Amino acid sequence: MTDEQPPLSRRERRDAERAQEHDDRARAAEPATEAMPMVPEEGADAGDQGSGVHDEPTAAYSVVDEPTAAYSVVDEPTAAIDRSELPDFDGGAGREPAASEVAPGGDERRAPGSAHDDVPTVLIGAPTGLASESAAGYAAAAAAGDQLAPATAPGGGLSGLFRRHPRAWLAAALATAFALLGAGSVVAGVAVGASGSTQAAPEPPPVVVPTETEEPPRPLPDPLTTPSALRTCSITPQTQTAALGALYASVLDANTGEVLFDRNAAAPERPASVLKVLTAAAALDVLGPDHRLTTRVVQGDDPDTIVLVGGGDATLSRLGSGSESFYPGAPKLGDLAAQVRAKLTDEVDEVTLVLDSTLWDPNDSWESSWDRSEQTQGYMSEVTALQVDGDRDDPTRGTSRRSDDPVARAGEWFTSALQAEGVRVDSVKLGAAPANAAVLAEVQSQPVATLVRQMLLVSDNTIAEMLARVTSKRLGLAGTFGSLQETYSRALSNYGIPTTGMTVRDGSGLSEHNRATPVYVSQLLAKALHGERNLRVLYDGLPVAGKTGSLASRYTGDNAVARGAIAAKTGWIWTGRSLAGVVNAADGTQLAFAFYAVGDDDVVTTTALDTLATAVYRCGANLSNQ
Repeated sequence: MTDEQPPLSRRERRDAERAQEHDDRARAAEPATEAMPMVPEEGADAGDQGSGVHDEPTAAYSVVDEPTAAYSVVDEPTAAIDRSELPDFDGGAGREPAASEVAPGGDERRAPGSAHDDVPTVLIGAPTGLASESAAGYAAAAAAGDQLAPATAPGGGLSGLFRRHPRAWLAAALATAFALLGAGSVVAGVAVGASGSTQAAPEPPPVVVPTETEEPPRPLPDPLTTPSALRTCSITPQTQTAALGALYASVLDANTGEVLFDRNAAAPERPASVLKVLTAAAALDVLGPDHRLTTRVVQGDDPDTIVLVGGGDATLSRLGSGSESFYPGAPKLGDLAAQVRAKLTDEVDEVTLVLDSTLWDPNDSWESSWDRSEQTQGYMSEVTALQVDGDRDDPTRGTSRRSDDPVARAGEWFTSALQAEGVRVDSVKLGAAPANAAVLAEVQSQPVATLVRQMLLVSDNTIAEMLARVTSKRLGLAGTFGSLQETYSRALSNYGIPTTGMTVRDGSGLSEHNRATPVYVSQLLAKALHGERNLRVLYDGLPVAGKTGSLASRYTGDNAVARGAIAAKTGWIWTGRSLAGVVNAADGTQLAFAFYAVGDDDVVTTTALDTLATAVYRCGANLSNQ
């Protein structure tokens, strides 16, 4: 063997040249100081410790196997990096580096075998979200490799590094990406946490516990109306007679109001004396059943003058004590005369008599449509506030001729009564009593309830007209014929029945121009049956078939079956007859009715009306409208 060394291989020459070149550059850059001793790597033999040159890069270098990208790009030592700005991977940010970590010239150097030699491993193993710390560690590792890697190499630069160490660069890139993603997650988490810390989470809505409430009782449906029974009893045959002329008729159940029979029932027509039913209703509501009409004698303008003041009481009688006129219980002129005598002084034995009939206009005493035969035949007197015995020639008879001047006749009869008491009358004249004159005497009629019964029972026209006028005056009206339309409209409205189509020309029904519908009359009579607003007085005053009043002599023959079962007001004028009342039917049903037979007066019409009412009595609740 010779001492001659075998020639170096190509690679060995290249490595030697690199090492020599690196050493030259290092010596040229370093100041003249003692070289920093090298720290031997684990596993290196003693012959390697002082040379600082290795056949292969150190363990840290061998992992990367080339200078890091940070060095290759900058291609200068990393002394320019301010170490104070880098976090301490060992847990002390900004600490001073140890002497072994500082290379000559102040450059920070990495100690071989340190915990951060393997940069990719450090990056991957760095805590999630610390991307800036991982990048600083990578730059430190690259700076530490400056003393080991040659300054230049064939094919150097960034492209040479990619060609020689593709896997290492891929690992570094993946680690960096993973670190950045982790950092973003942490930042997002911190942002969410910060957001939650500055704005309180909304409180959950309060739990509303419904309060148990008792449901109100559900309204029950109205009970089904009991269907009307099939009615089969017809009174149509009784209506088909010429004696009834033009028939206006209404029949209804007096307890339910159900209309059972209707022939022009809602058509206004002349009711004849059935109008007295309306007069009674008006007087009972406005005057009241207990009201009494008063006749007075007052002092005149001087001590020798007295005034007889009429108060609308046509029942005032001239008959003496112990005798009854046609109006039982009527006040007497004799009682007035006796009272006057008691009030006059002994020195006064002769007086002037003044007759006062000014409660209403004395000239408004006869309705223009009335036939004057009513007066001469004894059915009707002049309508004056002062009269005696209804101005009858015979005070005891209902039908008795009447005079043309009931006021003058009243004066004559009072003069006779005064003379009987020892008081002479030197003259009689018409006039009016002084205001607030002293009362010398007064007498009163029977209560209105009695007057109503007297009127209805015999169809007394005079009482009817008197009640109508006094009712008008009580309402503040004039008491004339012309005031009666308003009088009845106001008075009857209290019964709650529409007065549609009603026309009132008088209080007795004598005028053929009066109008009232049959259905109105039947409804009013149903209320009278049940006694609404004093109307029972009206019902009790009605004549009874075959028994009393104007029906006493009627209901004979086939109609006798209904005697005592029908209470009704009769009516008769020259252009029509009527009948209206209540039927207590054979089956117990109470039926209110009103019949008008309009046409030329015929005596047979009265019988036809009675026959029709008897047919209603027989049918009762089975009455059909067919």
